[in-house]
Amino acid sequence: MSLQIADLYATTEATWPPARAWRAGPWMLRDGQGGGKRVSAATAEAEFSDADIPEAEAAMRRMGEVPLFMIRAGEAALDAMLEARGYSVIDPVNVYVAPISALTTEPIPRVTTFCIWEPLAIMLEIWAQGAIGPARIAVMARARTRTGILARWNEKPAGVAFAAVANRICMVHAVEVLPHQRKQGVARWIMRQAAFWGASQGAETLAVLCTRANTGANALYSSLGFTVAGQYHYRVSQD
Repeated sequence: MSLQIADLYATTEATWPPARAWRAGPWMLRDGQGGGKRVSAATAEAEFSDADIPEAEAAMRRMGEVPLFMIRAGEAALDAMLEARGYSVIDPVNVYVAPISALTTEPIPRVTTFCIWEPLAIMLEIWAQGAIGPARIAVMARARTRTGILARWNEKPAGVAFAAVANRICMVHAVEVLPHQRKQGVARWIMRQAAFWGASQGAETLAVLCTRANTGANALYSSLGFTVAGQYHYRVSQD
């Protein structure tokens, strides 16, 4: 499967979908309903000029949101226009990919990971400790082909993640490991479980998003054989 960065952006949207998305001139606007930047940012979908930016800003303000744009590969012009308007860069993100076959070579130990949907109470509790609350759980529920992953370690709950499949890509979101269970390989087993589940759904690629500032997670994904297929960042208004 030959992946383009546009495929990964589309899969991000399909596996972590906004409550509503609609075109307004050259922009795609999103109502995230509190589900975070990924489901709230505006993106450019057609040719635009600096004079088109106020239209998107006004629409986001009408929703009670601070104007926020996602800047993807090849969008240097938009980046420069927003910078000139005083927008700040926030959360540069790496988009990682790996062949699913590379993560399904090692069997997962018994009673280590479980694919579960709807989420159990303990899964919601672990996510909540990582500031993943009801609004983000609602985002998960909007994805079509989805599962939660619960990990156990030391005979106790250890971590969670969410995975969904679109375009033959299994994308993992919301990985959270309890502090006292970290640095013991829990996240590795979570990612391998996501690969096995994704393969069962016909996916060929495993993908995950990681802010560049999260050095520990970036090191983990690199050690598992993931490579950076692309990046994006946000520009947020300082008004």
